[in-house]
Amino acid sequence: MTDMDVRGVMAAMGKAARAASAELAFAPADAKRHALNAAADAVDASTAQIIAANVKDMAFGRDKGLSPAMLDRLELNEERIAGISAGLRTVAAQDDPVGAVIAEWDMPSGLNIRRVRTPIGVIGVIYESRPNVTADAGALCLKAGNAVILRGGSESFHSSTAIHECLVTGLRTAGLPEAAVQLVPTRDRAAVGEMLTMTDYIDVIVPRGGKGLVGRVQADARVPVFAHLEGICHVYVDSSADLEKARAIVLNAKTRRTGICGSAETLLVDRAFLDRYEVIIRDLLTAGVDVRGDAEIAKIAGVSAAQDDDFGTEFLDMIIAAKVVDGVDGAISHIRTYGSNHTDAVIAEDDAVADRFFQRLDSAILMRNASTQFADGGEFGMGAEIGIATGKLHARGPVGAEQLTSFKYLVTGDGTIRT
Repeated sequence: MTDMDVRGVMAAMGKAARAASAELAFAPADAKRHALNAAADAVDASTAQIIAANVKDMAFGRDKGLSPAMLDRLELNEERIAGISAGLRTVAAQDDPVGAVIAEWDMPSGLNIRRVRTPIGVIGVIYESRPNVTADAGALCLKAGNAVILRGGSESFHSSTAIHECLVTGLRTAGLPEAAVQLVPTRDRAAVGEMLTMTDYIDVIVPRGGKGLVGRVQADARVPVFAHLEGICHVYVDSSADLEKARAIVLNAKTRRTGICGSAETLLVDRAFLDRYEVIIRDLLTAGVDVRGDAEIAKIAGVSAAQDDDFGTEFLDMIIAAKVVDGVDGAISHIRTYGSNHTDAVIAEDDAVADRFFQRLDSAILMRNASTQFADGGEFGMGAEIGIATGKLHARGPVGAEQLTSFKYLVTGDGTIRT
């Protein structure tokens, strides 16, 4: 496509999305539920076609030189596709957030005031690699009564297209406007630039990807942004930690899936735990993790010396930075310096330590004695998520259907006038 073609296509999509959002704002909950369940049925029925499309994307990704972790994010198989359809059904089964009363009160003037949830309008979602985001974002936006324009990564183009077709089938089956969920039909990066300036049509942009993508969106967007910055997740092992819990949590937090934003990137060890910590490092080394340690941890055979820029890096790979700190305050200081306000965990049996960690850090998600890999909307009972918001306005943490609503005030009187 030429720049002119892209501009025209995006404007047409924006107009269609705005019209669809007006209908979705008052769409019955049953219709949205029906659309999502029908989309899940279509995903189940299209498993072979989705896998075939994903094979093309995997070949494209390999040719592009994607890392093993990125290829893992891109790959779809029968189990993951079943997870996509299950996620659609979970979102379908949730209570409809639109119209829910957040608060209600009466004033001495005689007015009754209700604050109720209302759709935002049109959401733009820009994401990389992970084709399942097509279903997650489409489902959550629809559930919240929003139209959505999806711009998937070039690597996931074929997979995202196949999944999008299932969502459209669901909308058609339920009698809802097909323009409620649209997928940008080109890999051309000019489409991203257009989305970032479509203030007449898009109410908020949600970027989901690496630092480069999010940085570009934040720098260039004229549309408001829900920031999903990189996941520089820390695990701090306190002197009060149970060793076996610590071993299991650290290994899972780093190695379960290295390419997701909840993967641990830095291990912090209490200096008072040094008599026991070596087995945790050896667990990581045995699992094939490249451990990059400070001067103390680098004394362990197999550990490489950390460079300054290893701390504060989102590796998304089998790499972890490791450092000895002076107690919980040392951990807090390090995380404040190098963290991204995404997810940080403390492993401690001492309640006072855990309380201090929770009180003095302001990450979107803080965990105690649990793997950072739980930083996921599905694991929070949201069915799916559109991302983990690390900003402080409107939405923080997993962004589910409820977080994709705004609110309005409904004020009722009975001939009430102001004196």
